[in-house]
Amino acid sequence: MPETETTDRAGSAGKGLRWGLVARVATRLASFGMGLVLARLLAPADFGIYAVALAAQQFLWHINDAGIVAAIVQWRGRIEDVLPTATTMVLGFSLTVYTALWFGAPAFAGFAGNADAAGMVRVMALLIVIDGLVGVRSAVLLRRFQQGRIAIATMVGVAVQVPLSIGCALAGFGPYSFACGAVASTAVSGILMIIWSKEPIRFGLRREPMTRLLRFGMPLALGLGVEALLLNADSIIVGKAFGATVLGYYLLALNVSNWVPGLIGEALRHVTLPGFSRVADERPEDLSAKVQQIVPMLLIVVTPVAVLVAVLAPIVVPFLYGDKWLPSAAALSFLMVVMAVRMLMNICSDVLTSVGAVGSIALLKVVWAVALIPSLYFGARLDGIQGVAIAHAAVGVLVTLPLTGLLLHRVGVALGPIGPAAVRPLAGGLAAGVVAWLVMTATDGAFSLVRLALAGGAGLIAYTVVGISRARLREIRTLVAG
Repeated sequence: MPETETTDRAGSAGKGLRWGLVARVATRLASFGMGLVLARLLAPADFGIYAVALAAQQFLWHINDAGIVAAIVQWRGRIEDVLPTATTMVLGFSLTVYTALWFGAPAFAGFAGNADAAGMVRVMALLIVIDGLVGVRSAVLLRRFQQGRIAIATMVGVAVQVPLSIGCALAGFGPYSFACGAVASTAVSGILMIIWSKEPIRFGLRREPMTRLLRFGMPLALGLGVEALLLNADSIIVGKAFGATVLGYYLLALNVSNWVPGLIGEALRHVTLPGFSRVADERPEDLSAKVQQIVPMLLIVVTPVAVLVAVLAPIVVPFLYGDKWLPSAAALSFLMVVMAVRMLMNICSDVLTSVGAVGSIALLKVVWAVALIPSLYFGARLDGIQGVAIAHAAVGVLVTLPLTGLLLHRVGVALGPIGPAAVRPLAGGLAAGVVAWLVMTATDGAFSLVRLALAGGAGLIAYTVVGISRARLREIRTLVAG
Protein backbone atom coordinates (compact mmCIF):
# COMPACT_ATOMS: atom_id res chain seq x y z
CA MET A 1 0.00 0.00 0.00
CA PRO A 2 1.15 3.61 -0.54
CA GLU A 3 3.63 4.86 2.03
CA THR A 4 1.66 8.06 2.61
CA GLU A 5 -1.50 6.10 3.48
CA THR A 6 0.43 3.93 5.92
CA THR A 7 1.91 7.02 7.53
CA ASP A 8 -1.52 8.65 7.80
CA ARG A 9 -2.93 5.62 9.54
CA ALA A 10 0.00 5.37 11.91
CA GLY A 11 -0.44 9.05 12.72
CA SER A 12 -4.15 8.48 13.33
CA ALA A 13 -3.36 5.62 15.71
CA GLY A 14 -0.84 7.74 17.62
CA LYS A 15 -3.26 10.65 17.78
CA GLY A 16 -6.02 8.32 18.92
CA LEU A 17 -3.80 7.00 21.70
CA ARG A 18 -2.98 10.52 22.85
CA TRP A 19 -6.64 11.51 22.90
CA GLY A 20 -7.54 8.32 24.71
CA LEU A 21 -4.89 9.01 27.33
CA VAL A 22 -6.11 12.58 27.79
CA ALA A 23 -9.66 11.36 28.28
CA ARG A 24 -8.70 8.59 30.66
CA VAL A 25 -6.46 10.86 32.74
CA ALA A 26 -9.20 13.48 33.03
CA THR A 27 -12.00 11.03 33.78
CA ARG A 28 -9.95 8.91 36.16
CA LEU A 29 -8.84 11.94 38.11
CA ALA A 30 -12.46 13.07 38.33
CA SER A 31 -13.64 9.59 39.34
CA PHE A 32 -10.80 9.33 41.83
CA GLY A 33 -11.87 12.58 43.47
CA MET A 34 -15.49 11.46 43.47
CA GLY A 35 -14.50 8.16 45.10
CA LEU A 36 -12.62 9.97 47.84
CA VAL A 37 -15.67 12.07 48.65
CA LEU A 38 -18.20 9.24 48.44
CA ALA A 39 -16.04 6.99 50.62
CA ARG A 40 -16.44 9.54 53.39
CA LEU A 41 -20.14 10.25 52.79
CA LEU A 42 -21.34 6.67 52.38
CA ALA A 43 -20.95 3.50 54.42
CA PRO A 44 -19.12 0.36 53.23
CA ALA A 45 -22.53 -1.36 53.04
CA ASP A 46 -23.66 1.24 50.46
CA PHE A 47 -20.64 0.31 48.35
CA GLY A 48 -21.60 -3.34 48.76
CA ILE A 49 -25.15 -2.75 47.46
CA TYR A 50 -23.72 -0.86 44.51
CA ALA A 51 -21.27 -3.71 43.85
CA VAL A 52 -24.13 -6.20 43.43
CA ALA A 53 -25.88 -3.98 40.89
CA LEU A 54 -22.61 -3.25 39.14
CA ALA A 55 -21.84 -6.96 38.80
CA ALA A 56 -25.17 -7.62 37.08
CA GLN A 57 -24.86 -4.60 34.78
CA GLN A 58 -21.26 -5.29 33.78
CA PHE A 59 -21.93 -8.94 33.04
CA LEU A 60 -24.84 -8.17 30.73
CA TRP A 61 -23.07 -5.12 29.26
CA HIS A 62 -20.48 -7.44 27.73
CA ILE A 63 -23.02 -9.64 25.95
CA ASN A 64 -25.89 -7.27 25.16
CA ASP A 65 -24.56 -6.42 21.67
CA ALA A 66 -23.65 -10.04 20.79
CA GLY A 67 -20.17 -8.89 19.76
CA ILE A 68 -21.58 -6.79 16.92
CA VAL A 69 -19.86 -3.56 18.00
CA ALA A 70 -16.44 -5.22 17.73
CA ALA A 71 -17.50 -6.68 14.38
CA ILE A 72 -18.25 -3.16 13.11
CA VAL A 73 -14.77 -1.96 14.09
CA GLN A 74 -13.08 -4.62 11.96
CA TRP A 75 -15.73 -4.79 9.18
CA ARG A 76 -14.28 -5.28 5.70
CA GLY A 77 -16.30 -3.32 3.16
CA ARG A 78 -18.63 -0.31 3.12
CA ILE A 79 -19.69 0.34 6.68
CA GLU A 80 -22.75 2.36 5.65
CA ASP A 81 -24.35 -0.75 4.13
CA VAL A 82 -24.40 -2.64 7.42
CA LEU A 83 -25.27 0.08 9.97
CA PRO A 84 -29.10 -0.25 9.84
CA THR A 85 -28.87 -4.00 10.38
CA ALA A 86 -26.29 -3.63 13.15
CA THR A 87 -28.31 -0.92 14.92
CA THR A 88 -31.49 -2.99 14.84
CA MET A 89 -29.76 -6.08 16.15
CA VAL A 90 -27.87 -4.34 18.97
CA LEU A 91 -30.91 -2.40 20.19
CA GLY A 92 -33.05 -5.54 20.02
CA PHE A 93 -30.53 -7.50 22.08
CA SER A 94 -30.23 -4.65 24.60
CA LEU A 95 -33.98 -4.34 25.15
CA THR A 96 -34.27 -8.09 25.57
CA VAL A 97 -31.45 -8.14 28.11
CA TYR A 98 -32.93 -5.20 30.03
CA THR A 99 -36.35 -6.85 30.23
CA ALA A 100 -34.85 -10.09 31.52
CA LEU A 101 -32.82 -8.23 34.12
CA TRP A 102 -35.81 -6.16 35.27
CA PHE A 103 -37.81 -9.27 36.11
CA GLY A 104 -34.81 -11.22 37.37
CA ALA A 105 -33.40 -8.47 39.61
CA PRO A 106 -34.91 -9.74 42.91
CA ALA A 107 -33.65 -13.27 42.30
CA PHE A 108 -30.18 -12.07 41.33
CA ALA A 109 -29.90 -9.74 44.34
CA GLY A 110 -31.00 -12.52 46.66
CA PHE A 111 -28.51 -14.95 45.13
CA ALA A 112 -25.74 -12.35 45.63
CA GLY A 113 -26.58 -12.18 49.32
CA ASN A 114 -28.24 -8.74 49.35
CA ALA A 115 -31.94 -8.58 48.52
CA ASP A 116 -31.92 -4.79 49.07
CA ALA A 117 -29.94 -4.39 45.85
CA ALA A 118 -32.82 -5.34 43.52
CA GLY A 119 -33.87 -1.74 42.91
CA MET A 120 -30.30 -0.71 42.21
CA VAL A 121 -29.95 -3.56 39.72
CA ARG A 122 -32.92 -2.25 37.76
CA VAL A 123 -31.65 1.33 37.70
CA MET A 124 -28.14 0.36 36.64
CA ALA A 125 -29.61 -1.79 33.87
CA LEU A 126 -30.69 1.40 32.09
CA LEU A 127 -27.05 1.71 31.02
CA ILE A 128 -27.58 -1.37 28.86
CA VAL A 129 -30.44 0.28 26.95
CA ILE A 130 -28.38 3.43 26.38
CA ASP A 131 -25.51 1.30 25.11
CA GLY A 132 -27.91 -0.34 22.66
CA LEU A 133 -28.53 3.05 21.06
CA VAL A 134 -24.95 4.32 21.20
CA GLY A 135 -22.73 1.26 20.72
CA VAL A 136 -22.76 1.10 16.92
CA ARG A 137 -22.03 4.84 16.64
CA SER A 138 -19.08 4.57 19.01
CA ALA A 139 -17.78 1.69 16.87
CA VAL A 140 -17.96 3.95 13.81
CA LEU A 141 -15.86 6.57 15.60
CA LEU A 142 -13.32 3.95 16.65
CA ARG A 143 -13.14 2.60 13.13
CA ARG A 144 -12.33 6.08 11.85
CA PHE A 145 -9.73 6.61 14.60
CA GLN A 146 -11.83 9.54 15.89
CA GLN A 147 -10.95 8.84 19.50
CA GLY A 148 -10.85 12.59 20.09
CA ARG A 149 -14.63 12.75 19.76
CA ILE A 150 -15.07 9.80 22.11
CA ALA A 151 -12.67 11.41 24.57
CA ILE A 152 -14.54 14.70 24.66
CA ALA A 153 -17.91 12.96 24.99
CA THR A 154 -16.57 10.88 27.87
CA MET A 155 -15.17 13.90 29.67
CA VAL A 156 -18.44 15.81 29.31
CA GLY A 157 -20.29 12.83 30.73
CA VAL A 158 -17.98 12.65 33.73
CA ALA A 159 -18.39 16.40 34.27
CA VAL A 160 -22.09 15.64 34.73
CA GLN A 161 -21.59 12.51 36.82
CA VAL A 162 -19.29 13.79 39.55
CA PRO A 163 -21.35 16.69 40.93
CA LEU A 164 -24.60 14.76 40.49
CA SER A 165 -23.36 11.71 42.40
CA ILE A 166 -21.89 13.80 45.22
CA GLY A 167 -25.04 15.91 45.40
CA CYS A 168 -27.21 12.79 45.63
CA ALA A 169 -24.99 11.43 48.41
CA LEU A 170 -25.32 14.67 50.36
CA ALA A 171 -29.09 14.52 49.85
CA GLY A 172 -29.24 11.05 51.40
CA PHE A 173 -29.67 8.89 48.29
CA GLY A 174 -27.22 6.32 49.67
CA PRO A 175 -26.09 3.73 47.10
CA TYR A 176 -28.39 5.25 44.45
CA SER A 177 -25.94 8.14 44.28
CA PHE A 178 -23.73 5.93 42.11
CA ALA A 179 -26.56 4.95 39.78
CA CYS A 180 -27.94 8.45 39.23
CA GLY A 181 -24.54 9.77 38.21
CA ALA A 182 -23.71 6.79 35.99
CA VAL A 183 -26.99 6.91 34.05
CA ALA A 184 -26.78 10.67 33.49
CA SER A 185 -23.14 10.45 32.40
CA THR A 186 -23.75 7.63 29.93
CA ALA A 187 -26.77 9.38 28.44
CA VAL A 188 -24.97 12.68 27.90
CA SER A 189 -21.83 11.15 26.37
CA GLY A 190 -23.98 8.84 24.23
CA ILE A 191 -25.93 11.73 22.72
CA LEU A 192 -22.69 13.44 21.76
CA MET A 193 -21.29 10.30 20.11
CA ILE A 194 -24.49 9.80 18.12
CA ILE A 195 -24.27 13.37 16.83
CA TRP A 196 -20.55 13.28 16.05
CA SER A 197 -20.65 9.94 14.24
CA LYS A 198 -22.72 11.70 11.53
CA GLU A 199 -24.54 8.45 10.93
CA PRO A 200 -28.30 8.84 11.49
CA ILE A 201 -29.99 6.07 13.45
CA ARG A 202 -31.70 3.93 10.84
CA PHE A 203 -33.26 0.50 11.30
CA GLY A 204 -33.49 -2.48 9.02
CA LEU A 205 -32.48 -6.12 8.65
CA ARG A 206 -30.58 -7.66 5.78
CA ARG A 207 -29.77 -11.33 5.86
CA GLU A 208 -26.21 -11.27 4.47
CA PRO A 209 -24.72 -8.65 6.84
CA MET A 210 -26.70 -10.07 9.76
CA THR A 211 -25.15 -13.49 9.13
CA ARG A 212 -21.65 -12.05 8.89
CA LEU A 213 -22.08 -9.99 12.04
CA LEU A 214 -23.36 -12.94 14.05
CA ARG A 215 -20.69 -15.29 12.71
CA PHE A 216 -18.01 -12.94 13.97
CA GLY A 217 -19.80 -11.54 16.99
CA MET A 218 -21.37 -14.52 18.75
CA PRO A 219 -18.13 -16.35 19.66
CA LEU A 220 -16.67 -13.01 20.74
CA ALA A 221 -19.76 -12.27 22.84
CA LEU A 222 -19.42 -15.67 24.47
CA GLY A 223 -15.82 -14.89 25.32
CA LEU A 224 -16.74 -11.44 26.64
CA GLY A 225 -19.60 -12.88 28.64
CA VAL A 226 -17.32 -15.40 30.29
CA GLU A 227 -14.78 -12.62 30.90
CA ALA A 228 -17.49 -10.55 32.58
CA LEU A 229 -18.34 -13.56 34.71
CA LEU A 230 -14.68 -13.82 35.62
CA LEU A 231 -14.49 -10.15 36.57
CA ASN A 232 -17.63 -10.24 38.70
CA ALA A 233 -17.74 -13.75 40.15
CA ASP A 234 -15.51 -12.66 43.02
CA SER A 235 -17.95 -9.89 44.00
CA ILE A 236 -20.88 -12.30 43.99
CA ILE A 237 -18.97 -14.88 46.05
CA VAL A 238 -17.80 -12.27 48.56
CA GLY A 239 -21.28 -10.73 48.87
CA LYS A 240 -22.97 -14.07 49.37
CA ALA A 241 -20.39 -15.28 51.90
CA PHE A 242 -19.80 -12.14 53.95
CA GLY A 243 -22.55 -9.58 53.27
CA ALA A 244 -22.70 -6.03 51.96
CA THR A 245 -20.14 -4.43 54.29
CA VAL A 246 -17.28 -6.81 53.49
CA LEU A 247 -18.26 -6.64 49.82
CA GLY A 248 -17.91 -2.87 50.09
CA TYR A 249 -14.33 -3.30 51.28
CA TYR A 250 -13.63 -5.62 48.37
CA LEU A 251 -15.21 -3.23 45.85
CA LEU A 252 -12.96 -0.41 47.01
CA ALA A 253 -9.90 -2.64 46.52
CA LEU A 254 -11.16 -3.55 43.05
CA ASN A 255 -11.63 0.10 42.17
CA VAL A 256 -8.08 0.98 43.19
CA SER A 257 -6.68 -1.99 41.26
CA ASN A 258 -8.57 -0.78 38.17
CA TRP A 259 -6.87 2.62 38.08
CA VAL A 260 -4.25 1.52 35.56
CA PRO A 261 -6.57 -0.48 33.26
CA GLY A 262 -8.97 2.44 33.33
CA LEU A 263 -6.30 5.05 32.76
CA ILE A 264 -4.05 3.36 30.21
CA GLY A 265 -5.66 0.08 29.20
CA GLU A 266 -8.89 1.39 27.70
CA ALA A 267 -7.12 4.20 25.87
CA LEU A 268 -4.65 1.70 24.45
CA ARG A 269 -7.40 -0.70 23.35
CA HIS A 270 -9.17 2.09 21.46
CA VAL A 271 -6.14 1.97 19.17
CA THR A 272 -4.91 -1.62 19.38
CA LEU A 273 -8.14 -3.31 18.24
CA PRO A 274 -8.52 -1.32 14.99
CA GLY A 275 -4.74 -1.07 14.66
CA PHE A 276 -4.11 -4.83 14.92
CA SER A 277 -7.03 -5.41 12.53
CA ARG A 278 -5.41 -3.15 9.92
CA VAL A 279 -2.04 -4.89 10.26
CA ALA A 280 -3.62 -8.37 10.10
CA ASP A 281 -5.61 -7.40 7.00
CA GLU A 282 -2.94 -5.50 5.06
CA ARG A 283 0.45 -6.76 6.30
CA PRO A 284 -0.07 -9.93 8.36
CA GLU A 285 3.65 -10.67 8.32
CA ASP A 286 4.18 -7.62 10.57
CA LEU A 287 1.73 -8.73 13.29
CA SER A 288 4.34 -10.60 15.36
CA ALA A 289 6.67 -7.61 15.32
CA LYS A 290 3.89 -5.32 16.50
CA VAL A 291 3.02 -7.65 19.39
CA GLN A 292 6.71 -7.99 20.30
CA GLN A 293 6.91 -4.19 20.46
CA ILE A 294 3.77 -3.46 22.48
CA VAL A 295 3.87 -6.20 25.16
CA PRO A 296 7.28 -5.25 26.63
CA MET A 297 6.29 -1.58 26.62
CA LEU A 298 3.10 -2.46 28.47
CA LEU A 299 5.15 -4.36 31.05
CA ILE A 300 7.43 -1.35 31.52
CA VAL A 301 4.45 0.85 32.39
CA VAL A 302 2.37 -1.63 34.42
CA THR A 303 5.04 -3.40 36.51
CA PRO A 304 6.13 -0.54 38.81
CA VAL A 305 2.55 0.53 39.48
CA ALA A 306 1.44 -3.00 40.31
CA VAL A 307 4.40 -3.67 42.59
CA LEU A 308 4.40 -0.38 44.48
CA VAL A 309 0.64 -0.25 45.08
CA ALA A 310 0.71 -3.89 46.22
CA VAL A 311 3.56 -3.31 48.68
CA LEU A 312 2.28 0.04 49.96
CA ALA A 313 -1.42 -0.92 50.13
CA PRO A 314 -1.57 -0.80 53.98
CA ILE A 315 -0.60 2.88 53.78
CA VAL A 316 -2.33 3.85 50.51
CA VAL A 317 -5.86 2.77 51.47
CA PRO A 318 -6.26 4.51 54.86
CA PHE A 319 -4.38 7.59 53.63
CA LEU A 320 -6.76 8.08 50.71
CA TYR A 321 -10.08 6.80 52.05
CA GLY A 322 -9.83 6.81 55.82
CA ASP A 323 -9.05 4.25 58.49
CA LYS A 324 -12.48 2.58 58.20
CA TRP A 325 -11.42 1.20 54.79
CA LEU A 326 -8.19 -0.48 56.01
CA PRO A 327 -9.60 -4.04 55.52
CA SER A 328 -9.51 -3.35 51.76
CA ALA A 329 -5.70 -3.33 51.78
CA ALA A 330 -5.44 -7.10 52.33
CA ALA A 331 -7.20 -7.78 49.02
CA LEU A 332 -5.62 -4.90 47.12
CA SER A 333 -2.07 -6.26 47.38
CA PHE A 334 -2.99 -9.37 45.36
CA LEU A 335 -5.52 -7.69 43.08
CA MET A 336 -2.67 -5.67 41.62
CA VAL A 337 -1.34 -8.96 40.20
CA VAL A 338 -4.77 -9.56 38.68
CA MET A 339 -4.60 -6.07 37.19
CA ALA A 340 -1.34 -6.85 35.39
CA VAL A 341 -2.71 -10.14 34.07
CA ARG A 342 -5.84 -8.41 32.79
CA MET A 343 -3.81 -5.76 30.98
CA LEU A 344 -1.80 -8.43 29.15
CA MET A 345 -4.92 -10.47 28.45
CA ASN A 346 -6.73 -7.53 26.88
CA ILE A 347 -3.90 -6.87 24.45
CA CYS A 348 -3.66 -10.54 23.53
CA SER A 349 -7.42 -10.73 23.02
CA ASP A 350 -7.18 -7.81 20.61
CA VAL A 351 -4.55 -9.72 18.64
CA LEU A 352 -6.75 -12.82 18.44
CA THR A 353 -9.74 -10.69 17.46
CA SER A 354 -7.78 -8.98 14.70
CA VAL A 355 -7.02 -12.31 13.00
CA GLY A 356 -10.58 -13.57 13.44
CA ALA A 357 -9.69 -16.17 16.10
CA VAL A 358 -12.72 -15.34 18.22
CA GLY A 359 -13.23 -19.01 18.99
CA SER A 360 -9.83 -19.04 20.69
CA ILE A 361 -10.92 -16.10 22.85
CA ALA A 362 -14.03 -17.97 23.92
CA LEU A 363 -11.97 -21.08 24.72
CA LEU A 364 -9.53 -19.02 26.77
CA LYS A 365 -12.28 -17.41 28.82
CA VAL A 366 -14.11 -20.69 29.40
CA VAL A 367 -10.96 -22.42 30.68
CA TRP A 368 -10.23 -19.40 32.85
CA ALA A 369 -13.73 -19.52 34.34
CA VAL A 370 -13.59 -23.26 35.00
CA ALA A 371 -10.35 -22.81 36.92
CA LEU A 372 -11.25 -19.54 38.65
CA ILE A 373 -14.73 -19.91 40.10
CA PRO A 374 -14.04 -22.89 42.40
CA SER A 375 -10.71 -21.31 43.34
CA LEU A 376 -12.49 -18.11 44.42
CA TYR A 377 -14.94 -20.10 46.49
CA PHE A 378 -12.23 -21.99 48.36
CA GLY A 379 -10.14 -18.84 48.71
CA ALA A 380 -13.07 -17.11 50.41
CA ARG A 381 -13.55 -20.05 52.76
CA LEU A 382 -9.88 -20.11 53.71
CA ASP A 383 -8.96 -16.44 54.07
CA GLY A 384 -11.85 -14.06 53.38
CA ILE A 385 -11.36 -11.32 50.80
CA GLN A 386 -7.59 -11.78 50.87
CA GLY A 387 -8.05 -15.43 49.98
CA VAL A 388 -10.32 -14.46 47.08
CA ALA A 389 -7.70 -12.06 45.74
CA ILE A 390 -4.91 -14.65 46.11
CA ALA A 391 -6.97 -17.23 44.20
CA HIS A 392 -7.68 -14.70 41.45
CA ALA A 393 -3.99 -13.88 41.07
CA ALA A 394 -2.81 -17.51 41.16
CA VAL A 395 -5.21 -18.66 38.44
CA GLY A 396 -4.28 -15.71 36.25
CA VAL A 397 -0.55 -16.38 36.46
CA LEU A 398 -0.55 -20.19 36.44
CA VAL A 399 -3.43 -20.94 34.05
CA THR A 400 -4.48 -17.97 31.97
CA LEU A 401 -1.16 -16.51 30.82
CA PRO A 402 0.33 -19.85 29.65
CA LEU A 403 -2.84 -20.72 27.73
CA THR A 404 -2.85 -17.27 26.13
CA GLY A 405 0.70 -17.78 24.88
CA LEU A 406 -0.28 -21.13 23.38
CA LEU A 407 -3.25 -19.63 21.54
CA LEU A 408 -1.17 -16.76 20.16
CA HIS A 409 1.42 -19.27 18.95
CA ARG A 410 -1.34 -21.19 17.15
CA VAL A 411 -2.30 -18.13 15.09
CA GLY A 412 1.32 -17.52 14.06
CA VAL A 413 2.45 -14.88 16.56
CA ALA A 414 6.10 -15.42 17.49
CA LEU A 415 6.49 -14.88 21.23
CA GLY A 416 10.14 -15.84 21.68
CA PRO A 417 11.59 -12.30 21.62
CA ILE A 418 9.15 -11.15 24.31
CA GLY A 419 10.79 -13.27 27.01
CA PRO A 420 14.23 -11.60 26.97
CA ALA A 421 12.59 -8.18 26.62
CA ALA A 422 10.47 -8.83 29.75
CA VAL A 423 13.38 -9.82 32.01
CA ARG A 424 14.54 -6.30 32.78
CA PRO A 425 11.10 -4.82 33.69
CA LEU A 426 10.33 -7.79 35.92
CA ALA A 427 13.72 -7.55 37.64
CA GLY A 428 13.09 -3.84 38.11
CA GLY A 429 9.74 -4.62 39.68
CA LEU A 430 11.35 -6.99 42.15
CA ALA A 431 13.94 -4.37 43.08
CA ALA A 432 11.26 -1.71 43.47
CA GLY A 433 9.17 -3.92 45.73
CA VAL A 434 12.07 -4.84 48.03
CA VAL A 435 13.28 -1.26 48.35
CA ALA A 436 9.79 0.14 48.95
CA TRP A 437 9.07 -2.47 51.64
CA LEU A 438 12.36 -1.79 53.43
CA VAL A 439 11.74 1.97 53.47
CA MET A 440 8.11 1.52 54.58
CA THR A 441 9.23 -0.72 57.44
CA ALA A 442 12.03 1.63 58.46
CA THR A 443 9.67 4.64 58.61
CA ASP A 444 7.00 2.94 60.73
CA GLY A 445 5.44 5.53 63.01
CA ALA A 446 5.98 8.50 60.67
CA PHE A 447 3.15 10.38 58.96
CA SER A 448 1.48 8.41 56.15
CA LEU A 449 2.28 11.01 53.52
CA VAL A 450 5.97 10.96 54.48
CA ARG A 451 6.08 7.15 54.39
CA LEU A 452 4.37 7.04 50.98
CA ALA A 453 6.65 9.66 49.51
CA LEU A 454 9.84 8.04 50.79
CA ALA A 455 8.93 4.43 50.05
CA GLY A 456 7.28 5.15 46.71
CA GLY A 457 10.06 7.45 45.58
CA ALA A 458 12.78 4.99 46.55
CA GLY A 459 10.92 2.19 44.77
CA LEU A 460 10.58 4.23 41.57
CA ILE A 461 14.27 5.08 41.59
CA ALA A 462 15.15 1.41 42.01
CA TYR A 463 12.83 0.45 39.16
CA THR A 464 14.20 3.10 36.83
CA VAL A 465 17.78 2.01 37.45
CA VAL A 466 17.15 -1.72 37.14
CA GLY A 467 14.08 -2.06 34.97
CA ILE A 468 14.18 0.37 32.06
CA SER A 469 16.70 1.50 29.49
CA ARG A 470 16.97 4.75 27.58
CA ALA A 471 16.31 2.93 24.32
CA ARG A 472 12.97 1.69 25.66
CA LEU A 473 12.01 5.17 26.76
CA ARG A 474 12.66 6.45 23.24
CA GLU A 475 10.53 3.66 21.76
CA ILE A 476 7.62 4.53 24.04
CA ARG A 477 7.79 8.20 23.11
CA THR A 478 7.91 7.28 19.41
CA LEU A 479 4.89 4.99 19.69
CA VAL A 480 2.77 7.57 21.53
CA ALA A 481 3.83 10.35 19.18
CA GLY A 482 2.75 8.26 16.23
